[in-house]
Amino acid sequence: MDTRARLVALLAVACVGLMPACAHRAGEATATATTSATTTTFVLVRHGEKAASDPVDPPLAPAGAARAGRLVGLLEDEPLAAIYATGFRRTQDTAAPIARARSLAVSTYDARGPAEQFAERLRRDHRSGTVLVVGHSNTVPAIAAALCACTVAPMPESEYGRYFRLVAPADGAQPAQLQVLSW
Repeated sequence: MDTRARLVALLAVACVGLMPACAHRAGEATATATTSATTTTFVLVRHGEKAASDPVDPPLAPAGAARAGRLVGLLEDEPLAAIYATGFRRTQDTAAPIARARSLAVSTYDARGPAEQFAERLRRDHRSGTVLVVGHSNTVPAIAAALCACTVAPMPESEYGRYFRLVAPADGAQPAQLQVLSW
């Protein structure tokens, strides 16, 4: 056999050897697509940094407004289905840029209500897609804990950069899987 024939034979053997790996990869992609259609992702963030101008219902400080703008990029690849924020100006202002970018309304939830009840409402009302929840340092960890049925560390008043991503089966049969992230 000449060199060219050997090369062709070698390539043919290599291609045949790689076919099962390629088929496996295609199966993985299909499984991932199926899984994402049967899960709901909850993204929980604290509002952006607040101004000191109003002790009761402060607006966002410039750093908080910039953080709110970055939320659009943070979630650009997520199939956002709903946005929730408390009735306070700082949470509404944090949610506003992404709500405008996605043409979604911001649903208001009661920051003083039990986290477990709100988590149940989220799971009941959203069986797929991604749901953004904008809350406070004293509410976001409790909502995350209620969604994952796990312990979530408290969030100090000075912390703005930690957020939670929880992936839950759409049927609600199991708690959500928690990821703690920074932005």
